[in-house]
Amino acid sequence: MFRRSPTPYRRQFLHLFATFVVALPIHEAYAASFDCAQAKQPDERAICASRQLSEMDVEMAVRFGTLTGLVAMGTRSDMQDEQRAWLHARAACRVDERCLRTSYTQRIDTLKREYEQLKSRGPF
Repeated sequence: MFRRSPTPYRRQFLHLFATFVVALPIHEAYAASFDCAQAKQPDERAICASRQLSEMDVEMAVRFGTLTGLVAMGTRSDMQDEQRAWLHARAACRVDERCLRTSYTQRIDTLKREYEQLKSRGPF
């Protein structure tokens, strides 16, 4: 059967997703999507101290980066505004791990829904 080659967007998504999956087992040092050596805020320090939160942070960052790479510039700007608002809300959790997990779960779910909406409009 003849298969079409993946579009550039699909190849970019697959590459980023593969990078994320390959990097997951390497989190022994609890590497977040940001430099933990520079973490100054309570929420950032809590993320760096927790393997689960660090992994959630990486997943969120990969999903956000993938989505912003697939949308037009105006939409990208709106998404960046949403991300800044989410980061501000996340900071309000301070060191409360339950609050941080909830915040990440909600943000990741939002990014998943946005990707599904984008995918449904295709063409990927």
